Amino acid sequence: MSVVTRFAPSPTGFLHLGGARTALFNWLFAKRYGGKFLLRIEDTDRVRSTDDAITQILNGLKWLGIEWDGDPILQHSRANRHREVVSFLMDSGRAYKCYCTASELEEMREKARKQGNPVRYDGTWRDKDPQDAPPGISPVVRFKALIEGETIIDDGVQGKISISNKQVDDMVLLRADGSPTYMLSVVVDDHDMGITDAIRGDDHLTNTARQTQLFKALAWETPKFSHIPLIHGSDGSKLSKRHGSVELGFYEKMGILPEAMCNYLLRLGWSHGDDELISQEQAIKWFSLDGIGKSPSRFDLDKLINMNGHYIRSSDHSKILDECYRLLCLKWGKEAVDENKDKFIYLRSELIQKSNTIIQIIESIDFIFEKKPISYDDKALKILTNEAKILLNKIANEFLECKDWSEEHIEEIVRSFVKKENIKLGNIAQPIRSALTGTNTSPGIFSIIFVLGRSEVIKRISDAVKK
Repeated sequence: MSVVTRFAPSPTGFLHLGGARTALFNWLFAKRYGGKFLLRIEDTDRVRSTDDAITQILNGLKWLGIEWDGDPILQHSRANRHREVVSFLMDSGRAYKCYCTASELEEMREKARKQGNPVRYDGTWRDKDPQDAPPGISPVVRFKALIEGETIIDDGVQGKISISNKQVDDMVLLRADGSPTYMLSVVVDDHDMGITDAIRGDDHLTNTARQTQLFKALAWETPKFSHIPLIHGSDGSKLSKRHGSVELGFYEKMGILPEAMCNYLLRLGWSHGDDELISQEQAIKWFSLDGIGKSPSRFDLDKLINMNGHYIRSSDHSKILDECYRLLCLKWGKEAVDENKDKFIYLRSELIQKSNTIIQIIESIDFIFEKKPISYDDKALKILTNEAKILLNKIANEFLECKDWSEEHIEEIVRSFVKKENIKLGNIAQPIRSALTGTNTSPGIFSIIFVLGRSEVIKRISDAVKK
């Protein structure tokens, strides 16, 4: 049987890191075995599902380079098929109508809490005659779960898991308004889509026990489930907003390359020996469930950024330049960027070697586009002392007399100045950097003096001295 996997996100928010990793694992598994990877949008919650969330999910997958087979399936469009299955279950005695009111259900829950029992439905209408139904109550339809024995899950990651059927209550299949629930829709769609393997977070284990019973009640083959540990934050707790952004799109905006993100997500919970840097081709060739660990992995932003730096330095520089150009145009305007493009091109090799994200590259050359007089941060202002301004005036006169405005000759001028004044290079290099960029970090000092040009350098030094 050919492998068919799926990614089934709920469009109630952004695509988060855990969801992106789940999609990646399912995609790699399908690619590894020459199968299909399908995309299903689980939008049965019509109130919270949004078109914007769907767009973000699709764009996130495309950014990662994850391509799905066929068109995405919108789960709510299959509601009639889901209701058809419920009719079959009722006819076969495996589903029933429940007429409990909201207050009765809350009373049921409160009683369970006081008794220290699990909070779940107690089966009030499981064996009652529907003719005893109270008037004016729209019933839900519940699945008649097994009471005795155990449900066995042969998990691809966790191994054999046994869950007592006493822990599984009668879940709702159809709401009072006739709309199908997630638990029902997942099973019907997995069957109809021919899903053979489902890799998802281990927070779905309880759901899997319920869904397994439903598959068997319908005499359908159950997919091979593999539950992967969740991603934790640096402190060991479940990854959340307090650890930083969990939204995939945030990392795209900060300048993480998709290749680096895929590599990093792959290594969050999966390993292949001691390999850290793994290409897409290697990932497809090597990926297997055996490489997935049973313990939660920890998200480390610094490690992601360092890995991204490797991909920036090893990528086609023209690709990096194109992305920087796009972002610079958004920030400073196309006309300004085109006017100064040669300056960026001159600095790009140095910037690419020193930067770990695209945004770091952008921020490193913001000084080129600053309007005079440029602004100075606190660190730059501390450097621009009276003594530093005296030196800046002197070096400005040296630049005015420079006949060969090349980086090599500029370096000669600065180093000769250092000897003549009997100072260290930093004593003049840092004030120059602060005067020209407004901060204390930048590309190489000789490079920035050259690309700005004699006139601009003199003007910025003059502004800094007056400051």
